[in-house]
Amino acid sequence: MRRLAILIALGFCLAAPSWVMAQGTENHGEVGVFADYLRFSPGNSPVNFVGVGGRVGFNVHPNIMLEAEMNYDFTRNFTTTTSNGINTSFVTTGVRPLTGLFGPKFQAGTSGPVRVFLTGKVGFINFSETNSGVVSGTTFTNSVSGVGGPGTHLALYPGGGIEGFIGPVGLRLEVGDEIYLNNGTFNNLRVTFGPHIRF
Repeated sequence: MRRLAILIALGFCLAAPSWVMAQGTENHGEVGVFADYLRFSPGNSPVNFVGVGGRVGFNVHPNIMLEAEMNYDFTRNFTTTTSNGINTSFVTTGVRPLTGLFGPKFQAGTSGPVRVFLTGKVGFINFSETNSGVVSGTTFTNSVSGVGGPGTHLALYPGGGIEGFIGPVGLRLEVGDEIYLNNGTFNNLRVTFGPHIRF
């Protein structure tokens, strides 16, 4: 029994350096999903959207990762007030934003479990519109100026955040400004949070 314990301890000591080296190889890339919050502010009346998305990234340098991400925000209800100011009715908007972005992520703290990062991405935001189930004369695009109806617009996204890992599994929080161009520049707060796996 004593020989077995010595052999196991010796085997552990010989294997430990390769395990430590293997931990360093969990830095080739990341894949993750996230919940998305978009404070959509094209005019004077901001509208809050929530959705889901996913992203994948590959390291080109220990401090630089190229990422691609896409998210879909669900339709939501907003309140329209009648002329007397007392009665309200809920109307489904019929507008759904879909966003796709690509760009670099510059990260610090690559050797530890916590990383702080900055990112700058470019891509698109697509607004799809439907009038099914909408009360006649009340649509989202009429109530919020600047949307301009359905279509795809150039999107720019500067942001930053923090991520923490326990082994290959972690959580990521990111905050940024999703800017889209449509006869002007429109800034929109965007927050994402979700689990990530690094490999």
